[in-house]
Amino acid sequence: MLLHIPQVLSKAQVAALRAELAAHAWVDGVQTSGAQAASLKQNLQFPPDSPAFAGLAQCVADALARHPLFVSAVLPRQMLPPMFNCYQGGGRYGNHVDNALQRDRFSGDQVRTDVSTTVFLSEPDEYDGGELIVEDTYGEHEIKLEAGDAIIYPATSLHRVEPVTRGARIASFLWTQSRVRDAWQRKMLFDLDMTILKLRHDLGDSEEVVSLTGTYHNLLRQWAD
Repeated sequence: MLLHIPQVLSKAQVAALRAELAAHAWVDGVQTSGAQAASLKQNLQFPPDSPAFAGLAQCVADALARHPLFVSAVLPRQMLPPMFNCYQGGGRYGNHVDNALQRDRFSGDQVRTDVSTTVFLSEPDEYDGGELIVEDTYGEHEIKLEAGDAIIYPATSLHRVEPVTRGARIASFLWTQSRVRDAWQRKMLFDLDMTILKLRHDLGDSEEVVSLTGTYHNLLRQWAD
């Protein structure tokens, strides 16, 4: 499921993050890549060993954890610390699929990467190019969102970042292990949850809405790891 999540971060939060990121040195993104990715990746990355990293990452993680659409769609079990990258001067990231397992740099836990998330920190008019392209069975999807907005998509998706030909594209990115491993099951639960919310708004807690809510929780109980 490809889902746009608006206003994860306020404009004030984005500005504060951007100011803090600008106050510290960045490193070549290849330093955090495997051998295959290194040949495709041309960007800068905010170093996780920076003293500012933990606080910045926590700000993004907390904002996502508070957003009801993110929680409903992802059903997060464990979220890896958000990271930060910058594409400029032709920087790009060719077609790739994210690693299936990654280690949480703080807890040491190994996390299965079910869902990928990008939180945009640059406004679309600040740069040319830099579109996130996600491929699925319906073709290619081009994503370029307002600063503070996020996109989530299955980490199994082939995706890339197009070359940035003007300005700088700054974003936060992360992976989440979901309580529901299967992407189609997560989508069905999300669709059902959104339907229940609408029906509750229109009808209140009618007998039918309560029954449908029970079905949602029973499916979650059956599918959750």
